[in-house]
Amino acid sequence: MNELILVGKHEDINPEIMNDGKVVKGVEKRILIGLKAGAPNYIMRHFKINSGGFTPDHAHPWEHEVYVLSGNGILKTSEGEKAIKAGDYVFISENEKHQFCAQDGPIEFICVIPKYGQ
Repeated sequence: MNELILVGKHEDINPEIMNDGKVVKGVEKRILIGLKAGAPNYIMRHFKINSGGFTPDHAHPWEHEVYVLSGNGILKTSEGEKAIKAGDYVFISENEKHQFCAQDGPIEFICVIPKYGQ
């Protein structure tokens, strides 16, 4: 792509479905802006976690920033559980163990990571 300005809709990107039912359940991940688009520093991703779903409980050596678009859920960290909902932002430090869980419906959020984190 490598356009100077890129505008698109997340619905136009086919999601990666993550659903083994044990480590990850009911997760759809779309890379909105990344290496293919020519982004030199960051990757912007859209996640949808369906009701009762969850991301892997994991940690990695990069930070990321999250903005919750819709729904509500739980963020599990080494500090305990935190309720999150539409309009909330989240900062997760490098090497911090974390897991996102949907509650009574789907939760959708934007997650930004450095390019070396993909």
